[in-house]
This record gives sequence, C-alpha cells and structure tokens, in this order.
Amino acid sequence: MIIVGVDGSQAGLEAVGWAAREAALREVPLTVVHAMPRWAVEADDGRYADVAKWMRAGCATVLAAGENRASHEQPKIAVRTAALPGDPRTALIRASQDAELLVIGSHGIGGVRGLLVGSVAYGVAGHAVCDVAVVRSLPSLPRGEIVVGLDGSPRSRPVLEFAFAEAELRGARLRVVHAWAWPRLDGFEPADAGSEQNELLVLKEALAGHRGRHPDVDVIEECVHGHPVEVLRQAADGADLLVVGSHGHGTFAGMVLGSVSHALLHRSPCPLVVVRSEGLSIPDAPR
Repeated sequence: MIIVGVDGSQAGLEAVGWAAREAALREVPLTVVHAMPRWAVEADDGRYADVAKWMRAGCATVLAAGENRASHEQPKIAVRTAALPGDPRTALIRASQDAELLVIGSHGIGGVRGLLVGSVAYGVAGHAVCDVAVVRSLPSLPRGEIVVGLDGSPRSRPVLEFAFAEAELRGARLRVVHAWAWPRLDGFEPADAGSEQNELLVLKEALAGHRGRHPDVDVIEECVHGHPVEVLRQAADGADLLVVGSHGHGTFAGMVLGSVSHALLHRSPCPLVVVRSEGLSIPDAPR
C-alpha cells in the first residue's frame, strides 16, 4: 500500500497524482490521508463541538479532493481515504508502519501549511518506518531517467535496490552517482588519479549483484569529485526521480538526514525518495 498525505494545497494534489501513478506501477492500493487535531476528531459535544464539526467537514472536503485526483489520474487503482488524528508528523510516522511508501507534497500536511520543508518533511523522512517520497517539484520534460546517490557504504544496498526496481518498473534509465571529496578546513582535498581509481572501485563493488537481478535496466555510472548535495542536484535536473539514503556512512561519515538528504529536501529539482536504511532502530515519533 502507498499512503499519500494531503493538506488542501495544490502541491498536495500534485503529490496525490504522483502517488497514484506510482501505485498503478506497483499494482497496489492507495490511501489518501489528512491529519487534524485529535480533539477535533473526537469532540462531538461541549464548548468546541461546532468548531470540531467545521474542521471535520474541512477534512472531508480535502480528502474528497485527493480521492478525486487519484481516481482521475489512475481510474483502475483502489483508493481509500482516512483522517489521521494528532500532530501531522506523529500521525504520518505511525501510518508509515502499514505502508511500503509514504508520499508527501511540498507545502505541509495537516492544519498548518508551509511546514513540509523544515518541520514535517524533516521529521517524517527521518523517522518513518517505510521509504518516503517528497514531491517537491515535477520536471516539465522528464528524460526517462532515475538518479541514485551512492556513498559506498553497506547501507547503500537498499538504496540501490530501490532505484533499480523503480527503474525497471518505469522502463527508465538509471544513473548511479558516487560523489566523493575529502573535506578539510578550507574546503576539499584536490582530486588525484589514485583517489579517483579507488572511488571507481567503490562504485563497481557497490553495483555488483544489482545488475544481475535487473538485467534489463540501462545503467550509467558516474564518479564525481565534489560535494554530494551539489553533485546530486545537478545530476537530477530534469530526471524523473532522485533516490538517496536516510543515512550516509561513506566518504562523509555521519552525514545523516540533516545534511545531504535534508539539503536535498530543499533543493532537489525533481521528486525525491529517501530510502530507509536496513537495520536502523525505529525512534520515538516527534511530539
């Protein structure tokens, strides 16, 4: 199942359209959700009953618009809707336990718009149980290509597997980008032939096995000396999708969501998928 959050914004509806197409590719159902305060869901009488009723009506309108967009985009997929009680980050993280992919748009989920890039997106992408797609912008002329960022660590395996599987589903080309640079106080160490050969070996070893499982995927390999955020942003310009991991432990050890992935939440020129690393513990949801 794919879950997509809506908030009544146009960006939320664009996310629904993207999620509907993804559900059709995977042949799975789609659930459209909207978060609202728990008290508004539960209050049937008392001082704020009328306000709660008004908020529930607004929630129903938002969900209906999302359902209509999904059904219009992909009439053959199964679509359902659900109101999630509570803080949007906490509600979406809990909902992610039942999903294979959680999709959010670029302008917030729930009652407060504009919270996606910074609060909701950061919290959800960093804590969700499943992979998270952030539909920040859609390329006007997609080139039939998926870009995946590789850091060479063991945690790159699920990232690569997601990217290969997605490219196979879409019949798209896959561009695997390994950005490398050795940091120092005044910038980066200059590239040299020996270091570049070592990084090329890292790239080759990381791809071993994935090609065999997905022989029909056309793969382009790139090993680029530079900061991973800027390298990936440029590589993804015009791409259908950019795929990164939730935690990086390669050349830049400790680059967790908050550095590369976090920066790309703001700067990715196309939809971004943050793939959850294997073996990570599930943290408490933000309050």
